[in-house]
Amino acid sequence: MNYEEFAFFNQQLAAMVRDGIPLEGALQRLCAEMHRGPLRNELMKLGDDLAKGMPLREAVQTCQLPELYRHMLEVGAQTNDLPGVLTILADYYQRRQFLWTRLKGLMVYPTIVLCAALLLSCFLSVLLSTIYKSVYIGDLFGRPGMPRLAVGLWFPPVLLALAAGVCLVAVTAPAMRRVLRWRLPAFKEASLAQVAGTLALMLKSGVSLDKALGLVEKLEKGTPAAIELAGWRERLAGGKGKFSEMSADSRVFPPLFIWMVGQSGEDLAGGFQRASEIYLSRASYRAETLLYSALPCSVLALGLVITSQIQPVLAAFIQFMNSIGETY
Repeated sequence: MNYEEFAFFNQQLAAMVRDGIPLEGALQRLCAEMHRGPLRNELMKLGDDLAKGMPLREAVQTCQLPELYRHMLEVGAQTNDLPGVLTILADYYQRRQFLWTRLKGLMVYPTIVLCAALLLSCFLSVLLSTIYKSVYIGDLFGRPGMPRLAVGLWFPPVLLALAAGVCLVAVTAPAMRRVLRWRLPAFKEASLAQVAGTLALMLKSGVSLDKALGLVEKLEKGTPAAIELAGWRERLAGGKGKFSEMSADSRVFPPLFIWMVGQSGEDLAGGFQRASEIYLSRASYRAETLLYSALPCSVLALGLVITSQIQPVLAAFIQFMNSIGETY
């Protein structure tokens, strides 16, 4: 989903609903101007169901929209503040798009260099193996280690292929992505900002803390954060209402996060909002720093791959020339 387009859509939808246009009519008008795609189809379906008289609570459950979005539409309808909820949602998705675009851009240089290194390494292996076989003449290369050179030429491309395979699994496997998102530094800070922003969004809209934690736990299913949030809910149900007590001995959420939210006292929505802003800034700064260092490091890594692959061949060529000199 393009969250930037989704955020702009919700800004327009909030303005139209605030001006008195019915939700179903606003959805149909805005969908008519959207690009074709799954998002447009689901929003059009929602508008059509509402136009047929289906209650909003039932209509949103039949649509393949983000779970948080569906839940917040219900909250907005229940509190009679749908424009306000839509405006907050638009800001939430806009910040999310900004952050994850930066983080995805961070992976571009390493991916390009890894693919380029793999292709170049395979080309060099084929070329140098051909050269090696063409000049290999009987006892002239009967020295220790020389017959193993041709096999050793294929070690770098095999190693690079394994690295590419691991990266492919990490990107395509949802379970692996969810785990790595809470392990890698920049992505962990982005995840902290996202969790804090989601909790702030729901608490501002009047959702109880227990329900907010439950929904975020469901959204983070399969991650270390989900286990931590489940523990928070258990402590909250056990009578530990203060956030510092609820989040004691946290292993996933860092002490700064716990301290910032705990200092807010009764205003947990404000505390989560401040935590979201801080970790959003930290994730953006870390992404910018890594982005500027990724290009030179990637070029250096590519140079090392080429050097390590050519060096044994150069050594063999020098040995070959020395053998010729000794023979004649």
